[in-house]
Parts: sequence; structure tokens; C-alpha cells
Amino acid sequence: MANKNPNNCVVLRVSDKTREKLIKFYEDKKRDKVIPYVVFQAQDGDTVITLYESGKVMFQGISADIDANMWADIDGSSRVNTTKIKKDEMKYYTCSSIGSDEVGTGDYFGPIVVTSCYVAKDDIPFVESLGVKDSKKLDDEKILKVAPELIKKIKYKSLIMSNSEYNAKYSDTYNINKIKAIMHNKVLWRMTHEEDLKYDFIIVDEFAREARYYEYLQGNPEIQRDITFMTKAEDKNLAVACASIISRYIFLKEFDKLSDSLHIPLVKGAGADVDSVGKEVVETYGKGKLKEVAKYNFKNTERILGIMIY
Repeated sequence: MANKNPNNCVVLRVSDKTREKLIKFYEDKKRDKVIPYVVFQAQDGDTVITLYESGKVMFQGISADIDANMWADIDGSSRVNTTKIKKDEMKYYTCSSIGSDEVGTGDYFGPIVVTSCYVAKDDIPFVESLGVKDSKKLDDEKILKVAPELIKKIKYKSLIMSNSEYNAKYSDTYNINKIKAIMHNKVLWRMTHEEDLKYDFIIVDEFAREARYYEYLQGNPEIQRDITFMTKAEDKNLAVACASIISRYIFLKEFDKLSDSLHIPLVKGAGADVDSVGKEVVETYGKGKLKEVAKYNFKNTERILGIMIY
């Protein structure tokens, strides 16, 4: 049983039999607007009900939990996803927006990828129908299925920074947050200046305070302004969530290319198993290879080279 929350967005996956019951039940409450990938959208009191072709049904509004529980009991189903969005944050979800996110900053091997995405308000049902969430909550198999569908439909701009480039730039004054700020700024600038878009917000998942973010960009002649910074933005805005997924997709592809080029199965992350792979890289290609394929400032390097005998 779902807990009552006036700002819940509750999603159920229902059977074909329950789907037909939903269509019949909300027949006289349907909205006229035709939405891609949506069987119907209806409003019943304070709740907006959206039935997707995928078999998922979403309940949004003050009475969302009550209506969702009713249909869950009828269907014998469970909730697929519940997103609790504060009332004053709903404007960032139900809007046309540009969002950016990055992946790879915590991985010893593999590049840093930053992507900006544009999700128009009319594209929200399509994005929701794919089950888009933060890429950190989706396994790689799901990412590899969802991202190509997103890429076909929505506009995006991506930047890839190889580890050799990262190592050349990184220093005490050129830290990871500065690298991220520069990359985010570049993909956002490209999106707003290379495309003719109508948007309500530009949103970035906050990795640095706004003032600090713009300090990192000092001296850059092309700086994207009017950004809304927020924590856990991928849960509150679909453009950021899409950017997270596409960035992860590109990262996975580049990671596989790197593994193939080395003829060594690389490991993601920065744990002890990564150290073992790093040792194999050094044994095969020499310690200088780490500056080409790994983020050299990570503690992994010290551990890998500390156990090597030359």
C-alpha cells in the first residue's frame, strides 16, 4: 500500500485485462490532446492519469496514491517507480528544458563524458515511456537499450575527454570540478547557440556552488548563463536524466573500445579489482601506459606502481 503524499508520481505496470478496464473507466474523463506513445491521458479530480503503450500507467497529483492503490489492488501489481517531487519543484519537471550531466569522473579507466540534452514539454510522455531515470539507477544493459531510443528522438551535445587529455590538464589549480565546469559550459553553450530551441530552464546537477562554478570559467569568452543549479537534478528534471543516460551510454562504448585496444578486459570504478587490471596493463605495456589510459592522480596508481618490481 502506497503512503499518501500530495506530490507523488506513482507508476504501475498493469496487465492487458486491467489496461482495458482503465480505458473504459476513464472514458468520459479523457483529455482531447493526442500524445505520442500514450493510449490516453485523463483527469479524475486531483489526479492526472496517463496510460502508456508500454503497459505502464502513471498517476500524478494530490490523490495519486489513492488512485494508484485502487488499481494496484485490482491488478495485483506493484509500483514500478515512485518519484516524490516537491510542489515548488514540479515546474522543473513539467517544462521544456536543457539539462547536462557527466559520467566517468569516478572511474580509473575510461573517459569523462559530459552531455547536454533538450527535452521539450511535448517529449515528456515519450521520455517517461522509456522509464528514464538517473543512469546510476539503471544497469548497463538497460542503458544500452534506452539510450539509442533517446538519441533518435531528442537533441543532445556530448564531449569526451580521454584520460591522456585529463592527465595533461589536471593539476592543483586545474582540478576535477574545473574540468567538469568547462565541459558542462561547452555542451550547454553549444546547445543554446547551435540549436533554435524554446526552453524554460537550463539545469545542471550541482557539483559546485554557483559562484564557484563561474569562477572556474573565468577567461572563457563563451559562458552560458541563467543556469539553475540543484542537487539530485536527475530525479527532478528529465533533460538531466536523459543527459545522464546518454553520457553513460557513450562512456560504455568508449570503455569497450579501450578494452579492445589493450586486449585486456578493463574494470569500471576504482576498487581493488581495478588495481589488479592496472597491474596487468603495466606488465604488458609498461608503467607509462597508465598516463594514456587511466586517471593518473587516482590512488590506484600509487597502489599499482607500489607493488610492481622493475
